[in-house]
Parts: sequence; C-alpha cells; structure tokens
Amino acid sequence: MTDNAAPPAGSLVTGSDIARLAGVTRAAVSNWRRRYEDFPAPAGGSANSPLYALAEVQAWLAKQRKGQEVSPEVELWQTMRAAYGEQMQTGLAEVAGLLAGEGAPEPPDDVAGRVRELSRTASPADVVTGLAERFMDSARRSGSDQVTSERVVRAVCHFAPEVPAGGTVFDPACGIGSLLLSVAADEKASRRGQEIDADSARFAQLRADLVGRSGVRVVAGDSLRADQWPDLKADLVVCDPPAGVTEWGREELLLDSRWELGTPSKAEGELAWLQHAYAHTAPGGQVLMVMPASVAYRKAGRRIRAELVRRGIVRQVIALPPGTATSHALPVHLWCLRRPMNTGVGDTNHTVRMVDLTDNDPEASLEPRPDQVADVPLIELLDDVVDLTPGNHMRALHRDYPGEYAALREELARELGRLAALLPQLAPGDGPGALDAATAGVAELARAGLVAFEGTEPVSTSDQLDTDYLRGFLRSSVNARRSTSASGTYRLDGKGARVPRMGIDDQRRYGSAFRALSEFEEGIRKVHELSRRLADIAREGLTTGALTPEK
Repeated sequence: MTDNAAPPAGSLVTGSDIARLAGVTRAAVSNWRRRYEDFPAPAGGSANSPLYALAEVQAWLAKQRKGQEVSPEVELWQTMRAAYGEQMQTGLAEVAGLLAGEGAPEPPDDVAGRVRELSRTASPADVVTGLAERFMDSARRSGSDQVTSERVVRAVCHFAPEVPAGGTVFDPACGIGSLLLSVAADEKASRRGQEIDADSARFAQLRADLVGRSGVRVVAGDSLRADQWPDLKADLVVCDPPAGVTEWGREELLLDSRWELGTPSKAEGELAWLQHAYAHTAPGGQVLMVMPASVAYRKAGRRIRAELVRRGIVRQVIALPPGTATSHALPVHLWCLRRPMNTGVGDTNHTVRMVDLTDNDPEASLEPRPDQVADVPLIELLDDVVDLTPGNHMRALHRDYPGEYAALREELARELGRLAALLPQLAPGDGPGALDAATAGVAELARAGLVAFEGTEPVSTSDQLDTDYLRGFLRSSVNARRSTSASGTYRLDGKGARVPRMGIDDQRRYGSAFRALSEFEEGIRKVHELSRRLADIAREGLTTGALTPEK
C-alpha cells in the first residue's frame, strides 16, 4: 500500500519517496539504510539529501517484502485521521502524551490501541518522529501552511550561523518544533519556544523530551500580545511567522518598546514579528526570519526597512527557490539580521549581501553560484523604495546570457521530446457511456475499508483496488460535475464520486494510462516555465546588448 502514486520508472527518488512507496516513515527508511548492507547505494544527490534509483529500490522492497502490507505506522496514522480529522495537532499531542506516560487527555481507545501495538516494535522517539514527519508531509501535499515545510527548515539550517557553545536558540512561533529542534548543531544549546496553539506547543515539548533533547522548553501563548520570555536574549532567533495576518494586536501594542525600528502598520504583521525576534537577540546575536517576498518592497514597510539598512542590522537577504514554502509556489525570502556588539564605529556592515536562488530547483543545492550573489552598498538601498528584493540587485554582468540561453534551448528541446513519448497509446473504446453500467461509490469503498483519505485524495488500502485508476476516474467530467456547485464553484468531492467496476488487471491498465497523463501534465507545466524563462533571458539579453540576432 502506498500513500501516493509511485514515481515514474527510471527516476531517482528521495528517502521520503521510499517511505511513501513502502507505507512507512522516513525514520524507518533511515533504519533500513543502517541495518541492511544490501540496501541500494545512493545514485545521486548529496550526503545530506541522497537520491536512489527507483528500480533498485523497488527490487529491494520486493526482496524484503516491505511495503506489501499496511504497516503499523500507516494504520496508526489512518486511525488518527479518522478520529481527529482536521484537529491533528490535538491528536499528535495526545499520542505523544501517551508515549510519555502522561495522564489525561488521552487519545480514543482505538488510537491508543494502535499506539501500544506500534510501541512493541518501535521506540517512543521513532514513533513521535514518524508522526511529525507524516504531519509535515500531509500538510505539504494539501498545500497547508500549518507547519514549516521541510524545505524551509533545510534552508534555515543551511544559512544559520554557528551558535556559541552552550548558547541559546529561540523560536517565538515554533509550531510543532521543526525549526527549533533542527537548527544549530550544538546539542547543549538551550532552546526556547513559544506557540499560540496549545496542542502544537505541547507536542513540540513532548517531542523534544521523547527524542532525548534536554534544554528545551516550549510554552503556549501569543508571542506578540503575551510574550512568555520577556527577559530572554538569544544567540540565534529563528522564526517562520504567520503571513498575511492583519489582526496581530497593533492597536493594543502601539507604544510597545519592541518597535525600535518603527511601529508596523496593520498590514505589516511580518515586520512586527521581525522586530519581536530582534528584541530577543543578545549583543552579537542573529535572526533568521522567513518572510513573504512582498515584505521586501511594500510601501507600508519602507521606514522600517530603511532603519534596518541605515543601522547596518540587515546582513543578508536570500530569495529561496519557488516551491520552498508549503502553501504556494511563490518564492519566500530569508532575512538575516545581526544585533551589533556595541554602537561604536566598526561593528556595522557597509553592504547587504543579496542572494537570488529563484532560478534553482527547491531540492537542489542551496549554495549560490557567483552570479547569484551581489554585495550591495547601503547607500544604493536607501532610496525612495528601499527594495530588498535580491533579484532586483543582481548585476547583469554576472549573467552568462549566451550560455544560459543555449542551455535553456537544449533543455526545452529535450523536454518536448520526452513529452511526446509520455502520451499513452489509446485504442478506440466501446463509445461514450460504455463504463456507466456498473459503478461503485467511493464512499462505499471507504466504508468497506478499501479506501482511505489523505485530505480529499483517496488512497487504496487493498491489493484489489488500484490507486491510480481510482484517482483517474475521480477526475472524470461526470465526477467533476458532482463536485461543482450551482454557483459554478469547484470543490473536489472524492467521497461523492463513483467509479466503474472492473477487475484489478483492467484497473491497472487504466491506472497506468492515468499515471502517464499526470506525468504529461506535469511536463507541460515544466515546458511552460522553461518557455517563460527562455523568453525572459532572450529579451533581456537582446535589450542589454548581451545577445544579438545572427546575421
């Protein structure tokens, strides 16, 4: 059983992909890598993010008979989904409390039974780590911004400075603790967190306790309105604050001492969080803040941005690749601040390093190329806009226009050739309506235990039901009409859909075709993006003189 459709044959897969193929957690895959000498060797990637050949992984899973049955981890997660629905933070906290031996509130009996069964073969640390990973993965696939995405965590860890031995790390909006527990290599560092959602805060604390992380304290509460760490001065503050929130408490906090760079407007809640984080830094301490790209240029935040630049506080702004955030494909920025050790001359920087990774793949290396970096003098930033968008400060001379243009043309040609081969061979059928005679409701299949749901996406839990076949027919025009309201609003309703009845071999034939179509559609999106980039660089090269039409 898998949580998702399998990747295309011949591709490279990550540890997360293998976990989904086998229906286990990433922690289980890591254990396999250590325990089994015949586990496939990496075929690409890096030491921290290895990639494996899909065919080798599938052969190894078949040999070990792993992924052939529903794993206890998947059964626990499915039981929790049924019990808690959209309140999974509550479920995570209650399960972690049970693992830690705490009293009430306890999870429902069926969930508690699954936890005890899984605990016979897995440690509490592995169970709680696996649940955190599944929650993050589920949020990623549903486009939710409930948790900090794995890619954002990776980026913050990559650009974070070293924390002094025994130093302090603080996250004022820590969620389930992903950033707080990942950043800074020093295990002896004190870690402090605050989170407005009480269940998330409880889970973050229990998660730290169960994996043996001492020196971690997480409290519940609204950091802006009710700061639970008023006297804390940290060596490093990391934060992925809520974005686009206008009701952050401006009216009641107008005279707050944290606004030393200027009082944020109602629309600039992110700059309130930025100053809250900066207020909690010790002399020489640093801040890594995840920011929407628009904060770098919005008119309402100009004064605060100007103060950050003028005082030499902002050291670096990094535009991360599109797709780094969970809930949208737009780029997000990392703002890196440093509180001066003193106010004397020589302790402030005279440039802001701009790093533009927006042309990179979100899974690729985060180390910028020379043409993706520009050290911009402060005086150049202090204009009428104070635009801190890295891409706007990249000097044209850094770019190899002829080389980029030729490479993009070649990549586009390859992708167009691959697309043609992807389309499945389809023969004439028996005509429209031929499959309407005998159908089954997805809701019926779910009640029979043959289907589970990850958000609105159905997943087969039986070897007699093919997931790709199920999802393909779910997107038929008939089912689309069932999901469209009288006002014309489309909302995927998997449980109300119907699919034709057919044997598993026929299901797999249809599933294979649907899977090929999905990959074709993904390829079309890639071609669209390549075409846009190709046109942009051609136009910019022609207008700057870096490219010229052939004679």
